[in-house]
Amino acid sequence: MTSTPAAVPLSADEARRIVLRAQGFLGAPDRRAGVRGVLRSLGSVQLDTISVLARSHELIPYARLGAVGRRTVEDAYWTETHAFEYWSHAACILPVEEWPLFAFRRRAYRDRPHWGHQLADGAYEQVIKQLRAEGPLTATELGGAKNKGEWWDWSDSKIAVERALMYGEVVCTERRSWKRVYDLAERAIPDRLLHDDLDDLECLRRLVRQSGEALGVGTRADIADYHRLKSEQFDAVVADSGLVPVEVEGWGKPAWADPAALASPPRGRHRTTLLSPFDSLIWERARTERIFGFTHRLEAYVPKPKRVYGYFAMPLLAGGKLLGRVDPAREGSTLVARHASLDTAKAVEPMAKALVEAASWVGCDTVRVERVTPTELRAPLTAAVRALTA
Repeated sequence: MTSTPAAVPLSADEARRIVLRAQGFLGAPDRRAGVRGVLRSLGSVQLDTISVLARSHELIPYARLGAVGRRTVEDAYWTETHAFEYWSHAACILPVEEWPLFAFRRRAYRDRPHWGHQLADGAYEQVIKQLRAEGPLTATELGGAKNKGEWWDWSDSKIAVERALMYGEVVCTERRSWKRVYDLAERAIPDRLLHDDLDDLECLRRLVRQSGEALGVGTRADIADYHRLKSEQFDAVVADSGLVPVEVEGWGKPAWADPAALASPPRGRHRTTLLSPFDSLIWERARTERIFGFTHRLEAYVPKPKRVYGYFAMPLLAGGKLLGRVDPAREGSTLVARHASLDTAKAVEPMAKALVEAASWVGCDTVRVERVTPTELRAPLTAAVRALTA
């Protein structure tokens, strides 16, 4: 009988620093590996339709690497078959090396289709035939994405190609004007990776290990949520995942850590940056509150009169802590801080730096500060921004 190893004790601060390093915010960034290195390290970059400063999948490498060119970001994802889009934490960009790991999900979709759409006879086969003959196409190019009804009133070709995507016969190889570009998996995925050879438990074991490495340290819910695994799926494989049980001060729940993360203390420079609400450092609210003592909620879907912080409030990371947030907007060549909410006066200088850097990245040459909470920090923040842009 194998005994369960004793949990390694970690202070809350040690856990926080391990998380920051694992997520790419502590220590020198690997600029040689660049955007593709960020994607491989995180294992999953969430996509979202909202674009304020930029789309979330652009903001995530920017937050870790600095002002890498936006075209460079897109090319890193979508050229030379380095990535594909699939259902992970949500709709995500994934390293192409993870294709075999999602065999369990493709099988589940084939066996128990989670689909409310009816599909006309022959429509699926027609989409496959058209892609084989014509090469990568959008849903519009396949015959139109929608009928003339409600938002979910997809055309037969759209239903068919999305079903083929879930089954793994088709893969999304890029976004063009935010439209998915579909291609046959047999053509888009390298031969060495194009297989469903891994059984479900092996897929889950590898995904749990990858999630633990990307998070540094996490609870059962944290690690399972990274790729939207079920709790029982996590339970079935965690003992064989290679992750190490830890006991984190104040967490009150069992946790696991990447053994490599425990091997050396996290050191180095902290990144000062604005975070996308869909960044994997903070995308899970309970985890963010537990690690940073910071409550954050995306208010884009909250009625405007009920918003507290703004439509797309971006948390400010500085010194390894979350010190406030700002709701940004762009007006021509001006980045507008519609509402900056600062937890302390010590957040003024980091917020100014983050705003000016973000403005430069998206091609703005001016920063205008509007509302600030608390109000007495508006003048200091405005002065700090002015000093950096003078």
